[in-house]
Amino acid sequence: MISNQILQNTIDGLKNIARVDLCVMDSEGNTAASTLESLDNCRAAATEFAASAADSQEIQGYQYFKIHDEQQLEYILIAAGSGEDVYLAGRMAAFQIQGLLVAYKERFDKDNFIKNLLLDNLLLVDIYSRSKKLHIQTDAKRVAIIVETMADKDNNTLELLRLYMGSNNLDFVTAVDENNVIIVKDMSEGDVDKELDKVTKGIVAYLKKEGQKNVRVAYGTVIGEIKEVSRSYKEAKMAMDVGKIFFDDRDIIAYSELGIGRLIYQLPIPLCKMFIKEIFDGLSPDELDEETITTINKFFENSLNVSETSRQLFIHRNTLVYRLDKLQKSTKLDIRVFEDAITFKIALMVVKYMNYMERFEF
Repeated sequence: MISNQILQNTIDGLKNIARVDLCVMDSEGNTAASTLESLDNCRAAATEFAASAADSQEIQGYQYFKIHDEQQLEYILIAAGSGEDVYLAGRMAAFQIQGLLVAYKERFDKDNFIKNLLLDNLLLVDIYSRSKKLHIQTDAKRVAIIVETMADKDNNTLELLRLYMGSNNLDFVTAVDENNVIIVKDMSEGDVDKELDKVTKGIVAYLKKEGQKNVRVAYGTVIGEIKEVSRSYKEAKMAMDVGKIFFDDRDIIAYSELGIGRLIYQLPIPLCKMFIKEIFDGLSPDELDEETITTINKFFENSLNVSETSRQLFIHRNTLVYRLDKLQKSTKLDIRVFEDAITFKIALMVVKYMNYMERFEF
């Protein structure tokens, strides 16, 4: 069913063009939208008209029209005004609303199909048969993009993104829960990487401009068959979750960029605790002081290069060597050695993962 706001906007526009007052009532006589100041004389007549066999009728100077949805009465349109153009204006308004019904029903059917496709609720044969019925191309390149903002009672991210993406019949914007909006983006034209970069950055900038807070965007890999859309969606979901843990300073993250974080995210917490205990013998890397942590992170950023790290930290090379020697004594790991560096890096990520999961335990 069309929203009352859409109906109101429609008849407001029609009134400005035709100079005829209009009112839309549902089949039970409840007002959905109106430009008429008083409806006291219309409700009873609308109820009688709804029960009649006529499709249009003049009653007490008002023109009444029926609007159907697949043979079922959906709305009653009332046109009021002076002159011979009232009937014509009413017919045009009824035709416009009828067209909106068809368009919104088609959008609802497509939205429902995309939701079930994302959630793996369809059999393979149903995917292709319904795609054909809804005129959705099955072999186009697509990618699933998840958009998350700070949830509140006034969150209108879904409608904002539908407005932003437009109505090109190639992209689909929907939601399967209260927290995220999913965009199934057509990627058939242009350079995939450049287009994804442009689209995701555009989404973040647009939502921030519209006052949305904590905007985060994640996307899966580009797929070539409609049956694989759910896989791209699952990848985007993982990218969103893993991104919050290991890439919390970024508002856009791709599944292909997760690296080893993707593997750590799938580890059970007891196994992570066992790993930390065996490697550090009870000492946790997050118990190290801030200066040491900063030194370690900068050392990793510079690919274990002592000279470049000391330069960026504005310390003498010997000071950096002293810190690394001190770290080696306390952890038994020399991160100047590649194998120990890998172990330490993984340990830091595992601890970060455990801390994140503990914060969100119920």
